[in-house]
Amino acid sequence: MKTPALEIRPAETPDLPAVLDLYRHLNSDTDRPSVAEAEAVFERFLAYAGSAILLGLIDGVPVASCTLVIVPNLTRGARPYALVENVVTHADHRRRGFGRKVLDAASDAAWAAGCYKVMLMTGSTRPETLAFYARAGFEQSKTGFQKRRGSGLLPG
Repeated sequence: MKTPALEIRPAETPDLPAVLDLYRHLNSDTDRPSVAEAEAVFERFLAYAGSAILLGLIDGVPVASCTLVIVPNLTRGARPYALVENVVTHADHRRRGFGRKVLDAASDAAWAAGCYKVMLMTGSTRPETLAFYARAGFEQSKTGFQKRRGSGLLPG
C-alpha cells in the first residue's frame, strides 16, 4: 500500500475542532476544552513569535501534529531555543513516517528561527516511543525534571 502524501502546515483557528479530535489519540482521558476555550488559548499561543501547532494532513484531515514553541533567550549569543510538545499521530496512521515528518518540519522551523537547539520531553518509557524520537534525530542527553501542580513533596 502506497503511503499518501502528507501536507504539513501550521494550524489555524478553523482547524481547532479537528486538532482537539486528534489530541484524543495523545491523552484519551484528558478533559476536552470547548471550541471557544480552545480558540482563546490558541489566540494567546499565537502571540509567541514563530511558534505553531504543526499539522500533518492527508486529504485535509489532521493525522499527526506537534506543538512548537520558540523561546527567546539571553544566553548562546541571544539565540532562542525551541520546545516541542504534544507529539501525536492518529492511531490509524501510525508507523508510516507521518510523526517523523511533522517533527522534521518543527526542527526546520526552529533552525529557520535561529534556534540553537530543539528540546522535547516524553513521559513514555516504552522502548518503541524512545526509539521513534531517536530515529527523528533527538538524543537522550540531559536529565529532565518537571513539577506539576499538586505533586510537591509533603513538608517533613
